[in-house]
Amino acid sequence: MREDVGGVTTSLHRPTTDSSRSRPVRYDSFEWQEQQPPSNGVPRNAWGRQSRRRSRWHRPYTFALVLLDLLSTLGASWIASTFLEKSRAGLNQSWLFLEGPELFNFFAYIVLPLGWLVILWTNGSYDRRYLGLGSEEFKRVVRASVTVVAAVSLLAFATKADLSRGTVATVSVSALLLILLCRALARQVLHVARRHTGHGAHRMVLVGTLPEALEVYTAVTRSPAAGLIPVAIHLTDGFAAARGIETPVPVYAGRDVLSLVREVGADTIAVCGSASSEPGELRRLAWQLEGTGVDLVVAPQLTDIAGPRVHIRPIEGLPLLHVEEPTLSGPGWLVKNLMDRVAAGLGLLVISPILLFIALGIRMSDPGPVFFRQTRVGHDGRTFRVWKFRTMYVDAEERKATLDELNETDGMLFKMKQDPRIFSFGAKLRATSMDELPQLINVLKGEMSLVGPRPLPADDGDYLGDVRRRLLVRPGMTGLWQVSGRSDLSWDEAVRLDLYYVDNWSLTYDLSILWRTIGVVLKRKGAY
Repeated sequence: MREDVGGVTTSLHRPTTDSSRSRPVRYDSFEWQEQQPPSNGVPRNAWGRQSRRRSRWHRPYTFALVLLDLLSTLGASWIASTFLEKSRAGLNQSWLFLEGPELFNFFAYIVLPLGWLVILWTNGSYDRRYLGLGSEEFKRVVRASVTVVAAVSLLAFATKADLSRGTVATVSVSALLLILLCRALARQVLHVARRHTGHGAHRMVLVGTLPEALEVYTAVTRSPAAGLIPVAIHLTDGFAAARGIETPVPVYAGRDVLSLVREVGADTIAVCGSASSEPGELRRLAWQLEGTGVDLVVAPQLTDIAGPRVHIRPIEGLPLLHVEEPTLSGPGWLVKNLMDRVAAGLGLLVISPILLFIALGIRMSDPGPVFFRQTRVGHDGRTFRVWKFRTMYVDAEERKATLDELNETDGMLFKMKQDPRIFSFGAKLRATSMDELPQLINVLKGEMSLVGPRPLPADDGDYLGDVRRRLLVRPGMTGLWQVSGRSDLSWDEAVRLDLYYVDNWSLTYDLSILWRTIGVVLKRKGAY
């Protein structure tokens, strides 16, 4: 832990600027441009910023997105023109804006692509707050595409143009798919850069008590792709609570926050938990940051609660954070159940030849039953018998007692990377997760779901406290734990992920987990 024993100042007071420091101070992802502040120390306005941060990654990344979006819309117009030529050849009629290819090319390759870019911009699709993480960027792209279709339709109606619905649909769908694909690829490139080089990341100063700051540190560093790098902790309760405690980043106290931000090269201040408990303190900090280009974020004491459940409800100027209850019933839940049953039934029919091949491989590897049936705990604590392909020798349960001290995980599960009870063909099944395929039978019977918490054995003890909450939903073939590390996770981390899924479930989240599962299975991450 690093101590800072500089002069004590009020954390919300702006430090006096040394007029001798006029040259830019450069850091990894941005640079500061320092100017003389006004005599009263109050920023003039957003156009006359006294200490301005110039991003080194956001502008090039945005330029790349604009170029990719432009190429995507041009590609969609080319696809539509190809479709148009084939249609004209067969039906000999005009399909888009008046007669003549010149007018079509003008609208298809100039007006429409530029219109796409303008609408994407006005919908906030290039806002750096939404780039690189989460689904908000893609939602705004979809919203922009709907706006484009509405604008084209309104324009055609107003001008009484001969407009083909097929051509409009082709342009719109093609452009949307190409834009989403290109942005997904650009995001992957950004994530790789953030993981391996640290470029394109935001450097954060955490402000609060040490436990609150460390909790936020743990949360934001779980995913390097998020691009949030805590570089310092500013304690609001002094060093007494931090003495003798090892911290992952330097700890400061009694410092002006803005001067500390400049010193460590940060561009974001995260106010943690109760750091802003004094009335008006957070507001004054926001005033201080006006015109500096430093982002201010607040991390409330509501960990593991997703955005859709959190809403701001202003009452008489007081912004109240409203947290909705988890949605574990209703139409969405019925759709999830129906999707599970249909997908499981179709899946069993499609992969039946693969199941037969695996069954033959197991019988040839080790005489005994093809399937392994074990009692697991399901929805509301009800037990059921899970279906799995057998991957261990028939005497595996008897041999487990001699291997207990070699367990490589904590909690209720027994795991070994080199388990001698697994035969060679079974190891291949585990590495590819194909031993889990028979659980489609459990999904078809309604005992499991495609996505949900991991099903745990019924003989591993009582499920009390926080762990019992995971029984509010049916266990799943895959889940948040599986796409986040599987067997490499600790028991506490696995439980945290399961509870996060229970509290923040949605159909969109299920589809996202299913998509991520494909990549995890192909990489064989944490499978043993």
